[in-house]
Amino acid sequence: MELLLDTQAFLWWQTSSGRLSVAARAAIAEPANVVFVSVASVWEIAIKRRLGKVKFTASIASGIVINGFADLPILAADAEAAGELDWEHNDPFDRLIVAQALNRRLTLVTADAEIRRYGAVAQLAA
Repeated sequence: MELLLDTQAFLWWQTSSGRLSVAARAAIAEPANVVFVSVASVWEIAIKRRLGKVKFTASIASGIVINGFADLPILAADAEAAGELDWEHNDPFDRLIVAQALNRRLTLVTADAEIRRYGAVAQLAA
C-alpha cells in the first residue's frame, strides 16, 4: 500500500502521540508499505512553527528521512488539481495534499474531519 500522511498524522507519528490510531500506526510501520510526506506538509509545519502554532522543533526534512519516508514534491499538476477540486474547503495545504493523493492514487492518512468527509480520496483514519 502507498500512504500519504497528512500534516497532523506526520506530527503525531514524529512525536509518538497516542492520538494516532492503531490501524494508522500499523500501516505506517508496515515495511511493505511506502509512506510519503508532502512537501506541502513540510511547508505548513515550518510556517506554523514560526508563528508559534506548532511546538515541533526537530528538523522536518530529517524526520522524513530518519523514518524511511519519501518526500512528495509538488508538481504543477498537483497545484492545478488542488485549485479545481469540487470541494468547499479553503485550507490550501489540505487541498494540495488531497490533490496529490488523488493524482497518485495514494491512501491519505488523516484525522481531519473536513478531509474525512471528502469521499473522493482513499483514506485511512489517523
